[in-house]
Amino acid sequence: MSSNLKKISLITFCSLGVFWSLPLAAQQTGWGEKNKLEDAEIVVEKNRVNELPEATRNFEKLRIPPPEKKPRQVNYRFADYRLATNNLNLPMRVLTIKQEDLTQVNGNYIKLGLGNYSTAYVKGYFHNKRDNQFSYGADVSHVASAKGPVDGSNSGVSNSEIKFNAESYTRDLTVGGNLYYNHDRYNFYGYSPVIEKIDRDTIKQVFNRIGADIFFNNKVSKSELQFQGGVGFKYFTNRFGARESNILTNIGVGYALDENAKINVDAKASFVGYKDSTSINRGYFRLRPSYESVSDLVSLSLGAVIAYTGDEVNNARKLNIYPSVRVGYEVVDDQFQLFAGVEGDLKRVTLHDLTQENPYLNQDVQVADENKVLDFYGGLTGNLGSSLKFTARAGYQSFRNLYFFNASQTDSTKFDLVYDNGTTKVINFLGELSYNYSERFRLGLKTEINKYTTDLLAKPFHRPAFQTNISGSYNYNDKIYFHTELYYLSRTYGQVFRRDNEGIYRPALKETDNITDLNLKVDYRFSNKFSTFVMGNNLLGNQYQRFVNYPNKGLQLIIGASYIF
Repeated sequence: MSSNLKKISLITFCSLGVFWSLPLAAQQTGWGEKNKLEDAEIVVEKNRVNELPEATRNFEKLRIPPPEKKPRQVNYRFADYRLATNNLNLPMRVLTIKQEDLTQVNGNYIKLGLGNYSTAYVKGYFHNKRDNQFSYGADVSHVASAKGPVDGSNSGVSNSEIKFNAESYTRDLTVGGNLYYNHDRYNFYGYSPVIEKIDRDTIKQVFNRIGADIFFNNKVSKSELQFQGGVGFKYFTNRFGARESNILTNIGVGYALDENAKINVDAKASFVGYKDSTSINRGYFRLRPSYESVSDLVSLSLGAVIAYTGDEVNNARKLNIYPSVRVGYEVVDDQFQLFAGVEGDLKRVTLHDLTQENPYLNQDVQVADENKVLDFYGGLTGNLGSSLKFTARAGYQSFRNLYFFNASQTDSTKFDLVYDNGTTKVINFLGELSYNYSERFRLGLKTEINKYTTDLLAKPFHRPAFQTNISGSYNYNDKIYFHTELYYLSRTYGQVFRRDNEGIYRPALKETDNITDLNLKVDYRFSNKFSTFVMGNNLLGNQYQRFVNYPNKGLQLIIGASYIF
């Protein structure tokens, strides 16, 4: 306290001394009020130059050491706050996304219709609804015309079929089976009713087909090892006592080496027993190993086909080895690809399938497997956006035992299977185009050109050189559905036998018609379950001949209704 008083006394004394010294200084220098300021000249000289030494720049950033971490103990205290549940009104709502409902799948529908030519139309589809473990059902079909284009009921036709199927799904394995029965009735109406009087019972033809198979695969599995296989049986009979049984099996294995490469081995076998006036056994085996790889620009498939046939028709080659090579190059990623390859194959041919292509076959026909000796091909494929897809392909092919349908020399209403003694050369062009817009409008185009060069046959009987197909569908407001199809087949040739002036029957070529056929189907939907439909076949009304002496039906209309349940 005493030291502070001493400091205050000293400061006060110094201040008073300065105050009293100011008037004395003013009197000595003449700065009083009675004195005047005289004129004077002041000269300022700048003789000094201030120079600063050159600074040294320091580019090193200023480093501030981080604070030293000191361990500290943090204690937490959890308080238990409980709200009363009575009269609690929370205004906050949880925002959720509505789950999209699955489209309802109706397991059954039936369609019934009637048309000209005394036609009955019945279709049935009976299946279980969506299930993660099982799928099973049955399909029923009956389409019959009591009358036809020639001689009334003598050209009627009937096609009936019933099919059953079932599948079982587990996590890594699918097992299923199929069973079907097919009954077809035709008439050999390729005669002239003005000239010939026909016993109706002699022109009837009836086909019965029975088939069953079981299969398995692990396609849903993500395993590196993929496999599939099956075994089946087909049985065929006709009205004239011909019988054909076919036991067939297949198995395939694929192993992924990595994400871009895999190895495949596919094998199939068939044993056919055929009995008509004679009995024939026909064995068949096919093995195809291959290596496949895919990169950003190039896709490659290298393999071979080893095939065996037990046929003896036309001195058929028993054991055959073919190349199987295909190379693809992506010109534009996922949009445009060029491809080329060479391959060969042996195709199993049976009477079961041939009678579906031409139901007017003769008895005791000679059936042989189709041997595609070589096929050199190249082309391009791609898409323009997600709606337009296209494919163009050109190839040069060589066949042995390629079958042709030709009118029988003993009965002009029936057809025999004939083969070229040598090889049949084919220059092939194929083009496909598909357009899909918003799932409501679809358009498809397919065109195929085949230039056949035969060895001994006069013409490639009943094989058209040009055929094209245009199909389209349109969905109008989920109320009216349109589906149309237009196809064109160029004229073909058949061989008939005509009697000359000497009374000898000699072969002569006969052309069939150029075929232009327009079909249209319209469905009108009254509700989700009930709709009506109108089907028009051959709307242009052309009575063309696909096979010699067999004119087709003219305009045909079918009107009916369908019900979904």
